[in-house]
Amino acid sequence: MSAALKVAAPGLFTTLQDRGRLGFQSLGMPVAGALDMLGLQIANALCGNPPDMAALELRYLGPSLLVEAESVRLALAGNAQADILAADGSVYPLSSWRSFTLKQGDTLRVGNTDAAVAYLAVAGGFDLPPFMGSLSTYTRAALGGFKGRALQAGDLLPLALPQAPAGGDRQVDDAAGLYGDGPIRVVLGPQQDRFTPDGIAAFLSGEYRVTQEADRMGIRLEGPAIAHTNGADIASEGIANGAVQVPGNGQPILLIADRQTTGGYTKIATVISADLPRLGGLKPGAALRFIQVGVAEAEAIRRRQQADLQALLADMRPAKPAGGLDLDALYRENLISGMVDAAQGGGA
Repeated sequence: MSAALKVAAPGLFTTLQDRGRLGFQSLGMPVAGALDMLGLQIANALCGNPPDMAALELRYLGPSLLVEAESVRLALAGNAQADILAADGSVYPLSSWRSFTLKQGDTLRVGNTDAAVAYLAVAGGFDLPPFMGSLSTYTRAALGGFKGRALQAGDLLPLALPQAPAGGDRQVDDAAGLYGDGPIRVVLGPQQDRFTPDGIAAFLSGEYRVTQEADRMGIRLEGPAIAHTNGADIASEGIANGAVQVPGNGQPILLIADRQTTGGYTKIATVISADLPRLGGLKPGAALRFIQVGVAEAEAIRRRQQADLQALLADMRPAKPAGGLDLDALYRENLISGMVDAAQGGGA
């Protein structure tokens, strides 16, 4: 039997994502890739994988996965409700920001995610062929990942390793501090001159809410209208991750991982790279504001974030077994001998 994870329940929208399909936008191929690169890197580090290896991206509600392998090591990054249904019927609660080792017949069950996205990495990765150098799933064109689509019940995800690698599980502290809070930081442009001063002021001072029209391609916002100087249309041009596009109705759209390669609407600003992971976590109804920063400040913020990420990973430490006591560790402490010594009046 080939090592695999069997999808017992697929979750709401679970796809394989890595850093994306880079270098092909000139051919009309969207990048796709993980919405939250911080979460992807942390999940992979906990499994001992390269930082950009493909992992499962969980949207809102995670999957249930049955282990059809001798053993497998997984890691969950992002706050999510999860537990392990062991092969013997026992149920163990599972915390996030850690790896855990499951055996054949065990089932991982991931429920709601606190943010809109979380990541589940597997040690060694998935044994699937890349498309244009990436395993990222781009569902709009049905390519990449697993059959070009979100997971479905009954799918078998082939594993690259027949069993979990040697070594124990690891954990890190809650990584929420890496993401920051407060207004989303943006650099104005590239078409800021196509908006009135009042329109720019409305964008930078108003509160916007995420509408129900939010997916991996873009997030439509609702709030103060942003006025143009001479219409919303421009000659079609390339679109960066985090571009804030403003069509004729004056309501901004955040363009993210699955964005189109080119577009013909004015863009008032671009979200800085350090805040892109926050966009992936936005749920419908969430409120947000924007604040302007300069390019140099945006670069400094990104450098600090990367330094903080490396510090978090450097502080990675052994994790207790999921849902139970580490009996082997207790036995190594020689507690029984200490009890005997104490009963005889000696020192422990």
